[in-house]
Amino acid sequence: MKKRNAMLVDSHCHLDRVSLKAYDKDFAAFMTATLASGVGHMLGVPIDRENSPKARALGALYPRVWVSVGAPPNETNRQEPEPDELVALAADPRNVAIGETGLDYYRSEGDLAWQHQRFRHHIAAARACGKPLIIHTREARADTLRILREEGAREVGGVLHCFTEDWDMASQALDLGFHISFSGIITFPGADDLRQGAARVPPDRLLIETDSPYLTPVPHRGRPNEPRHVVHVADCIAQLLDLDREVLIAATGDNFRRLFQPAALADTA
Repeated sequence: MKKRNAMLVDSHCHLDRVSLKAYDKDFAAFMTATLASGVGHMLGVPIDRENSPKARALGALYPRVWVSVGAPPNETNRQEPEPDELVALAADPRNVAIGETGLDYYRSEGDLAWQHQRFRHHIAAARACGKPLIIHTREARADTLRILREEGAREVGGVLHCFTEDWDMASQALDLGFHISFSGIITFPGADDLRQGAARVPPDRLLIETDSPYLTPVPHRGRPNEPRHVVHVADCIAQLLDLDREVLIAATGDNFRRLFQPAALADTA
């Protein structure tokens, strides 16, 4: 694998929720430090639709920030987004994906038909606008894969973000044309099974992320997570694959460009 363009990409972070305490509540100072750390691009994913305008505004202000649009499966007590609404929001030139969306049975209970319908609406929107999906799945393996197949998600592909499931699910997602993204969880002491699965994912289908401000990787556990900590995820996976760190960083950066916006993500943006 050829080494080039070794610029870190945080493929999933919540910039609208990062802690600015260490930066005197100055977002510009936070961004300056992030870019100086070697992070070249970030995909800012709003954690709910109320924060979507803020995420889009950040994308407009910072050329290295890209955004997505969606309603996560845990967002409740809101008007359900229709596919046409999602497609209209995704027309923003800084918007590169639909999501995060998917199924989460860990935090929800009772009749979850509404989650299924919301998930289907997002897949329909992704197909309509031709943008990839960002999938959140937790304790919902069979239904997540079934709905992806039933709704033709293979047509647009995407990524299973913050992956914590088993190799069987990863393998089936790869067969559907999806990428697999790993967060700081992969550095946790008890994540041996996850690391074993990650070692089997083809390097050209890997992404790395922080999911910041959550899931801070070792060695920064106990502190708020930031995009600059994505380097520790890269280091962990590089060791698993027996790759040079710079090669792994270049590969995941290329994967990000290819999946989300191959024509627009120039390193000099």
